[in-house]
Amino acid sequence: MEPIKVKEDLYWVGAIDWGVRDFHGYVTRNGTTYNNYLLLDRDITLFDSVHRDFFSYSIDNVRRIVEPNKIKNFVINHIEPDHLGAFEAFLREMPNCKIYITERGKKGLERMFNVEPSRVKVVKTGEILNTGIYNLLFIETPMLHWPDSMVTYVKELRTLISQDIFGIHFASTCRFDDEFVETYSSFELEDAVYDYYANILMPFGNLIKAKIEELGKLGVDLEVIAPDHGVVWRKDPKKAINIYLDLANCKSEMGAIIVYDTMWGTTERMVFPIMRGIADEGVRVKAIKLRSTPSSYAIKEVSKLRGLLVGTPTLNNSMFPSVAEFLHHLFGLKPKMKIAGAFGSYGWSGGAVKEAYELLKKMGLETVEPGVEVNYALRDEDEKRCYDFGKNFARKLKEFEV
Repeated sequence: MEPIKVKEDLYWVGAIDWGVRDFHGYVTRNGTTYNNYLLLDRDITLFDSVHRDFFSYSIDNVRRIVEPNKIKNFVINHIEPDHLGAFEAFLREMPNCKIYITERGKKGLERMFNVEPSRVKVVKTGEILNTGIYNLLFIETPMLHWPDSMVTYVKELRTLISQDIFGIHFASTCRFDDEFVETYSSFELEDAVYDYYANILMPFGNLIKAKIEELGKLGVDLEVIAPDHGVVWRKDPKKAINIYLDLANCKSEMGAIIVYDTMWGTTERMVFPIMRGIADEGVRVKAIKLRSTPSSYAIKEVSKLRGLLVGTPTLNNSMFPSVAEFLHHLFGLKPKMKIAGAFGSYGWSGGAVKEAYELLKKMGLETVEPGVEVNYALRDEDEKRCYDFGKNFARKLKEFEV
């Protein structure tokens, strides 16, 4: 990709990763981008680095606009390796630049690289860097989604360089939201936002609401949001903000999702009468089999729907490994305002369904109990129990207040 103008004097100089499919355990079936930005002014400024494997693409984009040794400011909004991996390589090309970073970012930087302390300037919320025509307002965003994180607002361009916030993992030649919608669809864009939020930012809903409110108090008037992954929001930045606020407020659709796995087929056969029971109560329901589906996809779907049922066979008196992995992954993301239940099958003895309920309760979810368990094979009376369990869950779901 060539460098692309985002706004007057501001250019995207990042790289597209068409091939990445595993992003620290989060399946990126559409790849991703590593976005960084170059601001032309009296003091030329580079915002963020890129993944180390993509340095050559980004520095070539920079060179198409300006000689790197002319860059005076290097703003590091976030020190995760997908954005900081090429940091040292950039420094070699920018020997005269000063680095702007949060206090926590500086501590991480010192652990990972050997940087001359005099080159590093720690900034806090409200501080402004004047580059000539433009004024850069720094705003700390701790735990969105790392402790070091911040965003930078280019006041005169009404543009927020938002690091990981408002990003999506999607490799595409479309650099802007309107281009993406025209090439793909509005649904696919929204779905990518849900996917990204659910797997990365779900635990931080209250922080997100507070930070969006703070942006307003600081006079941040947005015309463009430029994140470090995915599309730049130029046509409808409020759409990204509204989706985030809905998710932060735990807004979800009426419906149930069944996430399960099976060993010899009995747990899977339980899914169908449970689904019939739910559907007969007029509630939308879908099912996801874990060994056929990435856990990150299941988590995205869980974030969209109000009800969650987990199906697991018992193996060694415990949950089936793929179900245990999914639930522990979900536990770390701290879902809220959902109603949940569990079911499963066993041979010698049970244990998995009880363990699943314990973990669902630790998440703070409201549970529908008892679950239903089947020994060895599904008989007619077991199918009836599963159907009734589904109907009861659906009724509780409709009564559940959010």
